[in-house]
Amino acid sequence: MTIYNLGSINADHFYQVPHLPRAGETLAADAFSTGLGGKGINQSVAAALAGSKVVHIGAVGPDGQWAVDRITGFGVDTQHIQTVKTPTGHAIINVDTGGENEIVIFSGANNCQSVTQIEQVLGGADRGDILLLQNETTLQVEAAKIAHDRGLKVIYSAAPFSVEAVKNVMEYVTILMMNQVESEQLCAGLETDLASLPISEIIVTKGSNGAMWLQPETGETSYTPSFPVKSVDTTAAGDTFAGYVAAGLDQGMNVQDTMRRASAAAALKVTRKGTADVIPSSDEVAEFLTVNDG
Repeated sequence: MTIYNLGSINADHFYQVPHLPRAGETLAADAFSTGLGGKGINQSVAAALAGSKVVHIGAVGPDGQWAVDRITGFGVDTQHIQTVKTPTGHAIINVDTGGENEIVIFSGANNCQSVTQIEQVLGGADRGDILLLQNETTLQVEAAKIAHDRGLKVIYSAAPFSVEAVKNVMEYVTILMMNQVESEQLCAGLETDLASLPISEIIVTKGSNGAMWLQPETGETSYTPSFPVKSVDTTAAGDTFAGYVAAGLDQGMNVQDTMRRASAAAALKVTRKGTADVIPSSDEVAEFLTVNDG
């Protein structure tokens, strides 16, 4: 099958800082680097490295050919990445000595998506294919409806988080993915609980406390613990997890195996500084699991 992803593409600017900046504080960085990122492309790269066929739908500016070339190098189909007049999106990422981060995003070309293009690309999709979505581009609702109507599974990562964004896309979503804080914000905003949400499946990631997969209709819940590792950069850990989840489903893995492999991939990612460029391959994840299974 195929995983389609309407997703953001960013140039990531990393600043290693002694601590995350406080309000009004001017802080000297200890190191600086740049790389490929954006929640969308991180997920596409993760799914491709996990062994699935991935088609990315997105946009870059006139300055973005380097990003397209890099994405192609990861095995992602880039023929549906448009070049538009608006500059490529970018992110300023501060990372402290404990690996925690603080991110500012400029959307740029990520807000220049085309309904016509989405319809054209998904017109070639088959029932049972997967559409990945995040909240860093325009036209998520339109894309979700097109995919839903064609019989695709729609996986929506509710980040950057907005109750209104989730509410608008919810009726078309197969699997809703959130972290613990986002799930609490959604339930508070909609004045309900997770089990009452009109979603077939929900995944809640809890950082070092693992992840939960919930099926509200049946009440069935599956829990996967995290792997203890020394974290140096948590950026893109959730995206790595999401991409590996999509790949696991695409490859016919069961829920528990899918979650365990995705958790291992995310654990490996946080031991590395960077985003898309350092997401682990399926072979690396398999070796990590072999070691940790003793």
